[in-house]
Amino acid sequence: MTRTIGVLGSGSWGTALAVHLARTGHDVRLWARDASLAESMAATRVNSTYLPGIALPASLQPTSVLGDAVAGAESVVMAVPSHGLRTVARAASPLVDAGCTLVSATKGLEAGSMLRMSEVLRAEFPASCPIVVLSGPSFAVELARELPTAMVVAGESSEAVERIQAQFKSQALRLYGSGDVVGVEIGGALKNIIAIAAGVVEGLGLGHNALAALITRGLAELSRLAVGLGGQRDTMAGLAGLGDLVLTCTGDLSRNRQLGIALAAGESLSQILARTRMVAEGVRTTEAALALGARHGIELPIAREMSEVLAGRIDPQTAIRNLMGRKQKLEHA
Repeated sequence: MTRTIGVLGSGSWGTALAVHLARTGHDVRLWARDASLAESMAATRVNSTYLPGIALPASLQPTSVLGDAVAGAESVVMAVPSHGLRTVARAASPLVDAGCTLVSATKGLEAGSMLRMSEVLRAEFPASCPIVVLSGPSFAVELARELPTAMVVAGESSEAVERIQAQFKSQALRLYGSGDVVGVEIGGALKNIIAIAAGVVEGLGLGHNALAALITRGLAELSRLAVGLGGQRDTMAGLAGLGDLVLTCTGDLSRNRQLGIALAAGESLSQILARTRMVAEGVRTTEAALALGARHGIELPIAREMSEVLAGRIDPQTAIRNLMGRKQKLEHA
């Protein structure tokens, strides 16, 4: 059945989701903050800035007018970077229809408040709008090319979860339901920090042993925080935990991994950010994750070392030495 769906955020992920939803037969409005980008997409039928080479289906309408993007939409997908989510949500809130389902497709934690993305949305939208989280191992361009992808839809309302599963499913996208919003969001946020460290390991040429160890201990780190916040340990062994972590730590398309490789090559964070338009969410998430861990008495050693590297206080080699030199303990202590 054709639905009207608004997608807010025209970066690579927002555009890929909009393309996917239009291909499945929905009427999709893709909102871009930049009016010139919306005009370019409407004229050329491609997002040459963030998702080049992927044609926009006829049922996808780009717009820079927020009201046009959400008017009459049964579902609204939030795919803006974490640092801009609250501003966009606040502007969109009075414009959405009552009962509209909100889909958070943003991975990260809000700086300062340390809130998860669904918590930010809950604070800005009326209670009549159910919220679900879409997460899991997914590179935008692969979904846009209709390569097989599996993700998780998590929400407190099983009806809302099932509704989004039905709207988003296709031959290329399989969706599993979950009630563990906390676990799914923490997994999606913290894996970006571990991926920066994975890039450092790759850039320093430390080998597969080191990378396997990092991913495994990274999983333990995000699991500690997720469970400490009320998430389920089993979620961390699934698509939104281990699956997303492996993809982001090993895939060449991972922006966070590429940032770590550049850090290992001696570039500073400011130099790296100055030459890319893409957002590496792990940079913004690191400090919020450490603050959240401190609040709950949960140790996050990999995140702590990456924080020091990102701030330029230590070099990547020192960070690895610090991790290797930590006091030995039982693996599951």
